[in-house]
Amino acid sequence: MAAQGAGPRRGCRVCGGRVKRNGTTSAGKTRWRCTDCGSSSTRSRPDVARRAQAEAFVAWLTGTASQRVLGGGTGRTFRDQHAWCWNIEPRIPVTGQVYDEVQVDGIYLRSGWCALIAITGGQVIGWQWCDREKQAAWAALLARLPAPRVVVTDGQAGILAAVAQCWPTTRVQRCLVHVQRNVRTYLTLKPRTDAGRTLRALSLSLTKITTRDAATTWLTRLNDWHQVHGHLTRQRTYRHAVHAAAVPSWTRPGQTWWYTHDRLRKAYRLLAKLARKNVLFTYLDPAFDGLGISSTTNKIEGGINAQLRLVLRHHRGMSPHHARRAIEWWCYQHSENPRPPASLIQPAHWQPPTPTTVIDEPDGPTGYDTHTSADEGLWARKGWAGHS
Repeated sequence: MAAQGAGPRRGCRVCGGRVKRNGTTSAGKTRWRCTDCGSSSTRSRPDVARRAQAEAFVAWLTGTASQRVLGGGTGRTFRDQHAWCWNIEPRIPVTGQVYDEVQVDGIYLRSGWCALIAITGGQVIGWQWCDREKQAAWAALLARLPAPRVVVTDGQAGILAAVAQCWPTTRVQRCLVHVQRNVRTYLTLKPRTDAGRTLRALSLSLTKITTRDAATTWLTRLNDWHQVHGHLTRQRTYRHAVHAAAVPSWTRPGQTWWYTHDRLRKAYRLLAKLARKNVLFTYLDPAFDGLGISSTTNKIEGGINAQLRLVLRHHRGMSPHHARRAIEWWCYQHSENPRPPASLIQPAHWQPPTPTTVIDEPDGPTGYDTHTSADEGLWARKGWAGHS
C-alpha cells in the first residue's frame, strides 16, 4: 500500500490498477509498473517543468550565457521549449510607499520605443513604454507612484511638466552633470573668449560643491560674472551693419538683428534660470539633511540604463517585442521585492487562446466567376478520366 500511495494519484494510466516502483529511467526519473496489466510509466509534473523553464528563461534573458550553452546544440531546443515564456509579462506592484528621493530617466531602443524608468536607491519602482519622452507618457508613470520629497531629473521638458502636474509638492533637483553638458554644448570644450572660459570653469565647479557655504559662494561668483561680462549677453548685431557673408546661418530670413554672443548668452541664462528656480542645490537644503539626496542622475544612468544597454547588446538581433520583454524582466528582477518568475505563470501563458478566423460573406449574389462546378460538367479529373 505504501508503494501505491507514493505513485501517481490515479494509478495505472491503462487500467487504473495499483502501481509500484520499478527502478528509474536513463534520465533518473522514477519508473512505475502496474501490478495488474504490467504497463510501465513515469510520473509527469508539467508544473515543475514550466517552473524550471521560466527560471531558466529569465536567467538567460537577463544574463550573458547563450542559448547554445544553456540548451546545448545549436540552441534551437532551448528556443522551442521556452518560446511560451515570452508571454509572461512582469509588473511591479505599487506599494504606496512615499520615498525621500526618486530618480527618473528615459532610455531609447533602436526599434523606436522608449522606456521611462523611475528608481529609488538603485532599485526600479516603475516603468512606462512610449514612443518618446513627453508629458503624457511621464504623467502615466508618475500618477501610479506617491509623490516623493525630491525628484532628480536631467531637466527634460516633458518630465518637468509631468512633475508639476502629478507631484506639485515635490522638490526638483537638476542633475548637475547634465547642466555641465548643456553648458558645454553652448560654449564647446575650449571657449575662445575670456567670458566663455570663465563661465565654463564656473559650470565645471558645480559637481564639487558639498556644503551650503560653497553653494552660496558659487552663486556669488555667477553674479560677479554677470557684473563683468553681462553686457556681452545683451550686445546685438544688425543685418544692415554687416556684410552678407557675416550673417549667421541660423538666422531666420528677414531677421534684422540677433544677439552677437548668442551661445554665451544661452549658457549664462541657463545657469541663471536654474539658480533663480532654486533647483541646483536642493540636495543641500536643510530640510533634507541626513537623507543623502543625490545631485546627479548617475544611479539611473550608470546603474540602470547602462546595464539595460548591456542586456540588449548581449541579445542583439531580438525583435522589438522581445527587446521590450528583456528590459521589463531586467527591471523587474532589480525591483524592491521581485517574486520568483514561476509565481507569475498563468495558464494563458502556455496555452494562449486560438484566434478565431472570421470569414466575411459577400453581400448579394455571387455573380459570374471562372470556378469549375460539377453542374456544368467541369471538375478536376485524375488519371485517364474514365477511359478504360
